[in-house]
Amino acid sequence: MHLPYVQNPPEFKDAQDQTIVERLKQRRGDAGLLELDLTLLHAPPVADGWNSFLGAIRTKTTLSTSIRETAICRIAVLNKAWFEWDHHAPLLKVCPGMNEEQIASIVNSPPHEFIGSAIDEQHRAVMAYTDAMTLDVCVPDIVFERLKNSFGEREVVEITATIAAYNCVSRFLVALDVGERNEQSGPRAVQATGVGK
Repeated sequence: MHLPYVQNPPEFKDAQDQTIVERLKQRRGDAGLLELDLTLLHAPPVADGWNSFLGAIRTKTTLSTSIRETAICRIAVLNKAWFEWDHHAPLLKVCPGMNEEQIASIVNSPPHEFIGSAIDEQHRAVMAYTDAMTLDVCVPDIVFERLKNSFGEREVVEITATIAAYNCVSRFLVALDVGERNEQSGPRAVQATGVGK
């Protein structure tokens, strides 16, 4: 951790800042505020915008959970954002139709390559697009066409926004070592289940 977390529960004297805390708590629900929130709250207006944007990405798109979480988990692996992985891999693992081989492919496939045969074409297209956006920024036409062949225009925008948003999240997490996960050498959640390396 490069910055101390704000106290939990946060207690700001400024009423507007305290209202922002309440909005964060409302979105997090029973989980309570995460270390990410307690870092963002050093700048309450930034935390508020972040909360609104990421809340929309997580809950207001038409994407299936498995598509969204495949992209997020792949970003976590590519960027070594293990705090992100620890929070999203469990969501992916319980998706209908998702199995250990598919999760292992997300973890163990080298950049721009995919190992294992368990992943269907939609998920492969999302992984290829995620790799291109995350590692190269520019997306080759062939990768974009593959995505367009599997998804409608709204979904393409939602997938693109999800990948862009979670690249932002992972970079914030790693830069500030939120959750003290930078020393972690791999995805802890899958190591515990025997998946991955």
